[in-house]
Amino acid sequence: MAMQFLSDNAAAVHPAIWRAMQAADAPDAPYDNDALSAGLDAAFADLFGRDCAVLWVATGTAANCLALATLVPPHGGVVCHREAHIETDECGAPGFYTHGAKLLLADGEGAKLDPAGVAAVLDAIRGDIHQVQAHALSVTQASEYGRCYTPAEMAALAGFAQERGLRLHVDGARFGNAVAHLGCTAWEACAGADVLSFGCVKNGGLGAEALVFFDPALADLARVRRKRAGHLQSKGRFLAAQILAMLEGGLWLENARAANAAAREIAAAAGERLLHPVEANEIFLKVAAPEREALRAQGFSFYDWGPDAARLVTAWNSDPAHVATLARAIRAL
Repeated sequence: MAMQFLSDNAAAVHPAIWRAMQAADAPDAPYDNDALSAGLDAAFADLFGRDCAVLWVATGTAANCLALATLVPPHGGVVCHREAHIETDECGAPGFYTHGAKLLLADGEGAKLDPAGVAAVLDAIRGDIHQVQAHALSVTQASEYGRCYTPAEMAALAGFAQERGLRLHVDGARFGNAVAHLGCTAWEACAGADVLSFGCVKNGGLGAEALVFFDPALADLARVRRKRAGHLQSKGRFLAAQILAMLEGGLWLENARAANAAAREIAAAAGERLLHPVEANEIFLKVAAPEREALRAQGFSFYDWGPDAARLVTAWNSDPAHVATLARAIRAL
């Protein structure tokens, strides 16, 4: 069996998630009228220290795109990094869910945005009816290259968005990994956001993500859009159960810390091969094609990332023996 470093999406479901779903397997009200779904708002209010309105959805793509659809009209635009997941890996879903809103692409080191880079995009847009006007800013925490926005960086972007009249969405598919790395509170890692896509699947979940609205009034529109998009599951208690189990006892942080620790061990062996600092659970290495094949011949699975690079991703349950073996193999290249 291959030693798995393809993706945290491929990791096993945490036993606590299975237990929570089994416990939820009892009669209750359908859709989101059950007791578990009703408990999400309070659970996230405790986590973030502020009022929240929380909806479950099944996938990260749905979470991101339903969030954007609540913030942006069909004729509007969303500023994001050109390497953002909503641009590179969601098959046009943002335009589909928003009924036509445009992604406005900005640059930034490590797939991270900064106010200057966003301003460069905004300032090039004429304020007339002929060009798409920006309505929102979407930030990925941690970024597509595993880089984390510090609380100060997040605050700067949130302040800039407010000055420019933009709503702020945070794609938190690996939000737990970011908070674990930063050592800050959950709110500090996304402060100023209107809505957060809180990732669970990559962190040991089965099929549930949380859409957290820090402006609860926005959730009413999102509920209608969720139904219209086919994401209002009839047995929603099973999604709510996963999310609540992830929060209980800080499991979301425990799992993220384990994944981050495994990534740091591999990064320590990579040395100058690292293409980006390792701040979460993704490692990008400079490795030529013959070196990649040599690693695969030893049983490691991972994705190529261009002609001379590879991406390796650790997970909450990465086998310590596999991690140590990979680290030795990288050193020996």
